[in-house]
Amino acid sequence: MVPLTFAIIGCGSRGRTYAQAISRTPDRYQIVAVADPNPDRVARLQAIAGNESVRVFANDRELLTAGKLADIVIITTQDADHVQPCAAAMAVGYDVILEKPIAPTFREVRWLETEAERLGRRVLVCHILRYTPFYTQIKALLDSGAIGRIATVTATEGVGPFHQAHSYVRGHWSVVENCTPMIIAKCSHDLDILSWLIEAPCERVSSFGSLAHFTARQRPVGAPDRCIEGCPVAATCDYDAQRYLTDQRHWLQWVFDGGVDAPDDAIKDWLRTSPWGRCVYHGENTAVDRQVVAMEFTNDVTATLTMTAFDTGRSLEVRGTDGVLRAGSTVRDFTGHDIALTDHRTGRTIYHDVPLKEGEYAGHGGGDEGLIEAVEAEWRNPNPAQMRSSLQRSVESHAMGFAAEDARLSGAVISMETYRRQHQ
Repeated sequence: MVPLTFAIIGCGSRGRTYAQAISRTPDRYQIVAVADPNPDRVARLQAIAGNESVRVFANDRELLTAGKLADIVIITTQDADHVQPCAAAMAVGYDVILEKPIAPTFREVRWLETEAERLGRRVLVCHILRYTPFYTQIKALLDSGAIGRIATVTATEGVGPFHQAHSYVRGHWSVVENCTPMIIAKCSHDLDILSWLIEAPCERVSSFGSLAHFTARQRPVGAPDRCIEGCPVAATCDYDAQRYLTDQRHWLQWVFDGGVDAPDDAIKDWLRTSPWGRCVYHGENTAVDRQVVAMEFTNDVTATLTMTAFDTGRSLEVRGTDGVLRAGSTVRDFTGHDIALTDHRTGRTIYHDVPLKEGEYAGHGGGDEGLIEAVEAEWRNPNPAQMRSSLQRSVESHAMGFAAEDARLSGAVISMETYRRQHQ
């Protein structure tokens, strides 16, 4: 069997994650080209690929003007830099694996969908939760009728205090005007799972939320602009950047080229100048720290999604005509199990566990590896739109997310039919 070949545009954390998954099965998959302006990142990805003949390019334009070098190009650039390389790759002849979100605006999402259809290209969006053993089992239970017809769904995404500070206060997604709204940047996975489980178009959306805690108004008295300068409340602050030196050192692998094993002095020097050393109450971020989205679907299912910086983990409750499915962090904390199914008639609860393969299924609960594992079969699917997380399927959850942000800002209840039509 001839291996599928990959070119990777963007050698940061997501690019390295997929490269590691690809490199585990060299008989099936092979990396042949990479592109990134940072030589250190390119070198790290080359080492992961284990292929001395990997071609190296300084940016996406150089790679894409070199002709079609692989079967599939993986695009793992920042949110605002997805549209142009995806469109260019499709024009060259590539099929694409595209990191979410598809684009920073819904109009661009629709445009890429049209381009993929016009050119006959396959585009798989990295909605990796669809490929996790956890959500795959939930989907199978619901499809089997284990709780009857779905009536209501309640989902919660607890970002986690330090994750919020790292990514959405100090980090790449802190200023939504330069990237995408929080509900897209962080919760497009969750909206996509709701769309997948409910299996019907969303009809109406409303949303409420704000940035209320990570603001200058909440800044402790005497707190300096940078945590490294000796903050008087550092010992009791959940967001103290000096924790990169101790219990949060693993976050360095995503943003600090020196890596998690860098000397303390090098990390301290970096914190003195990088955005990740700023006080979280410095006041430049615009991403919300709380948001609720309410949705109504065409099959009469109602759903809510709560995003909060002040909890950790995902939880899900699906109430049906015959029973209730509860799953995720809350169930695990209280029962030690992953999924609980309660029958309305008998009151009996049955528990299900989703064991992960040690070391193999780590990232996103197995979704990163699960997506790459599925690529071979997905590319054999005669109907590209029916791939588990095809661009065509992913458009719906992006519509829900962008409409939710518009609803939050306007206070309106948005008709999704009207919204889709306005963004053709």
